[in-house]
Amino acid sequence: MSTNPSHKSLIEDQFSRQAELFAAAPELHDAAMVRLLVDAARPSATDESLDIACGPGSVVAAFAPHVRRAVGLDATAAMLEQGRALASREGLPNIEWRQGDVYALPFADGAFDIVTCRFAFHHLEQPERAFAEMVRVCRPGGRVVLCDGLASDDPAKAAALNAMELHRDPSTVAFRPLAVLTDLFVPAELPLPHIQMFQVPFEAESLIAKSFPANDDRALLRRMIADSVAGDGLGMNARREGDVIRLAYPAAVLVATKPASPFITGTTRGDRP
Repeated sequence: MSTNPSHKSLIEDQFSRQAELFAAAPELHDAAMVRLLVDAARPSATDESLDIACGPGSVVAAFAPHVRRAVGLDATAAMLEQGRALASREGLPNIEWRQGDVYALPFADGAFDIVTCRFAFHHLEQPERAFAEMVRVCRPGGRVVLCDGLASDDPAKAAALNAMELHRDPSTVAFRPLAVLTDLFVPAELPLPHIQMFQVPFEAESLIAKSFPANDDRALLRRMIADSVAGDGLGMNARREGDVIRLAYPAAVLVATKPASPFITGTTRGDRP
């Protein structure tokens, strides 16, 4: 997910170590939350879907019962192993897994009816480039669905969130405000997206336990979260409930239909899946 070798190594390190914990995190794989992407995409039985940066495959598995073929692509082999295990447990024979780069998807132009990405764009150094690839491999009339966590519109809170997240997961590049994600649709010549907001709630100690922070410094991570309670410094509504701190990542699902274009020439890049 990076053209920067040092950032690519951070991605591989973090997601190889996180794979098992990430796959088992109920906060991230809640069925109702994953269903938001399925509902946004309006799949049909003849559709083919692709989820890029698919992680342990929960989105791919959610689409599989509703489409002819569901494909998951990720850069990290350990995450794909979690996806294969999930598909096996759930008895989903129409899933395929590919290891690859979100900046150069190994699929033909217009190969998929639905192209999705969930909770990955804050790890991307060039989100516009990855988004252009999503649009390229989506057929005219198909749906492009982007989902990610959001930074506050308040610059101070956004900076504090990104400082905390960079410490919590050094492969983070930046959580971005909603307007930045919306603006990705414009140069891609897509209509303005339909947007659905939601939250990803966590108990602070659960979040910390699933993290591999810089220098393994969980004490600093704990302190950064605790310090945000006064004044909502991270924009995550951190609050104390007895001895527990609860917080939530603001997030959004953005979906648009790729318009038909008379200028599509049928040229391709990569191999047909």
